[in-house]
Amino acid sequence: MVLFLCLLAGSLSAQCRQALVLGLDVSGSVDGSEYRLQLNGLAAAMRQPEVMQLILSNPEAPVRLAVFEWSEPRHQRVLIEWTTVQSPDDILKIAQTLEASPRSNAPLGTAVGSAMLFGANLLADQGNCWKRTLDLSGDGKHNLGPHPREVKSALQTAGITINGLVVGADDPNNGDKRYVQVGELSAYYKTWVILGPNAFIEVALGFDDYEAAMTRKLIRELKGLSLSQLSLPNQ
Repeated sequence: MVLFLCLLAGSLSAQCRQALVLGLDVSGSVDGSEYRLQLNGLAAAMRQPEVMQLILSNPEAPVRLAVFEWSEPRHQRVLIEWTTVQSPDDILKIAQTLEASPRSNAPLGTAVGSAMLFGANLLADQGNCWKRTLDLSGDGKHNLGPHPREVKSALQTAGITINGLVVGADDPNNGDKRYVQVGELSAYYKTWVILGPNAFIEVALGFDDYEAAMTRKLIRELKGLSLSQLSLPNQ
C-alpha cells in the first residue's frame, strides 16, 4: 500500500519520467563526414525498435528530449528544443530534423567543461522530471574553457546524471594505438566528466560505430530508470 501511494504521488507530481539531453561534439577534430555519421547515427539509434519501445513505455510519464552540439566555450547550438516524446511520430520527426540539420561554422576548440555546464543549464529547466540525464559525446579532451574537473565539482549537488559516449580514432590501421587512445579518453571521461549514481561510459571505435554505440547507450539509460533511482519532487 505504501509503495502504491508513493507511485501515485510521483505520477501525479512529475510531468515526465526522464529529461534527456544529448550533447554532440562538433569541434575541429570532427570532419564533415564524421558530423553526418554522428547526427545520422543518433537518428538511426532513435528509430531502433527497442529504443522506441523504451521511450514510449510509459505514456503517462513521458520522456523529454533535447539535442545540442558543442565545440568552444561560446559555441553551443540547440538542434532539438525540449520535446515531450509521446508517439512514434514524435521520434520520427526528431530523427528527420537531425538528418536534415546542416553543419554550422563551428570553431575548432574542444570545451568539454562548457558543454557540461550548457547541458546542466538545460536540465535545470526540467526539475519536475524523475531523472535528469546529460549524454555527452566526444572524441577528444578539453583544451579551452573551464576544466571538466571544476565543472564536475560544481555540479555535485545539481541532482543530475552525466554519461559519456567516447569516440575513438576512425583509422583501424592504427592497431593497438587505436585502443590505447580510446582507453585514455575513456579514463579521462570517467575521472572528470561522468557524474551521478550509476553513471557510465559507452565507447564507439570511430564514428562508423557511433550508431551502434548510441543504441546501446540509450537502451541502458532508458532501461536503468528504476524505483531506486527516482528523485520525486518535494511534496
